[in-house]
Amino acid sequence: MIPEEFGMPALASRAPRKPVFRDRVNKARFIAKSGACNLAHKNIREQGRFLQDVFTTLVDLKWRFTIVIFTMTFLCSWLLFAMVWWLVAFGHGDLDHTRLSSIEQCVTNVKSFTSAFLFSIEVQVTIGFGGRMITEQCPIAITVLILQNIAGLIINAVMLGCIFMKTAQSHRRAETLIFSRQACIAVRNNRLCFMIRVGDLRKSMIINAAVRLQVVRKTTTPEGEVIPIHQIDIQSESAVASNSIFLLAPLIICHTIDKDSPLYDLSAMELQCSDLEVIVILEGVVETTGITTQARTSYVTEEIQWGHRFVPIVTEEEGVYSVDYSKFGNTVKIPTPSCSARELDEKPSILIQTMQKSELSHQNSLRKRNSMRRNNSMRKSNSMQRNNLSLAVPKVQFFTPEGGQNVAVT
Repeated sequence: MIPEEFGMPALASRAPRKPVFRDRVNKARFIAKSGACNLAHKNIREQGRFLQDVFTTLVDLKWRFTIVIFTMTFLCSWLLFAMVWWLVAFGHGDLDHTRLSSIEQCVTNVKSFTSAFLFSIEVQVTIGFGGRMITEQCPIAITVLILQNIAGLIINAVMLGCIFMKTAQSHRRAETLIFSRQACIAVRNNRLCFMIRVGDLRKSMIINAAVRLQVVRKTTTPEGEVIPIHQIDIQSESAVASNSIFLLAPLIICHTIDKDSPLYDLSAMELQCSDLEVIVILEGVVETTGITTQARTSYVTEEIQWGHRFVPIVTEEEGVYSVDYSKFGNTVKIPTPSCSARELDEKPSILIQTMQKSELSHQNSLRKRNSMRRNNSMRKSNSMQRNNLSLAVPKVQFFTPEGGQNVAVT
């Protein structure tokens, strides 16, 4: 008879729960590694809302469209006022040079539409070659001159402001804010922690830098509502201690996986099967320009290494702290329980057993290494002794005169 505790139902109840693997081939990430939002806006019916904020729309356009709009705006304004100047000259009779003298004309030396176009450029750009000018004979010409100057100033302000904002956009500064390609989960201060590394390549600092972490995953409410992008804020040690971080050298941002963390119930195997994404947002003020900048990245489950931590990259060399960015994303494997943080809180002995096993394995490896070194040293010493004996005691042969056998003496 098989005891009841070894029966199939009892064994099945004690067996570890295996996660159900899901197909992740078509899974799209919400934030790309470069920080770009992987989101497509479709079926927008109220397109006129973009025209209500023309300046922001122009700034958000790509450079090729901005250059085309910049050129066409000035060209169209010059052509429009060239037509107005030509009509003024035509209405006043300036095109008939036999009837009016240069003093009686509204605009001197405007003989055709080409000369009217050149005069329009001179007025709006304030070049002033001196060959064409308005006179006091025509008040409407003075009015057109004032209107074109005002329109030209408005166009210059909008277009040049747009170009300046595009060249000084905040995301350009974010190009030198880097994140580690991988995230790590390991034991830190006897707690499971989620860790990433951030750094700034420039010497000019980011003032009031702050890091925010969010977990994005698909969830279903108890009422059956499916939320495809459910954003959950998680706290980091730097955010809890103060409102900002001092990003002088690369820092490790650590999130302690506690009971309030969405990673609390995930083990190492369940993490690889889960459908979540950790978004990291770094915000701050650029020291040189005073513009607020933001850098973003994300980590999917394939980019989270369980049981690893980042290697140190800051060293002191000749009184100066040196940062080796070639090791920025390097990690090293450390002993870490594969259970979830909940199980680790419920059974603290798991961490003690894991550390004891790692210590025993480390001692065994040291013993094996030392024994191998001793064996190698003994082999080398024995081989050296044999070589010394063979060199120190040569063999001597004696020959008998009667032609007998040779006698060798060592």
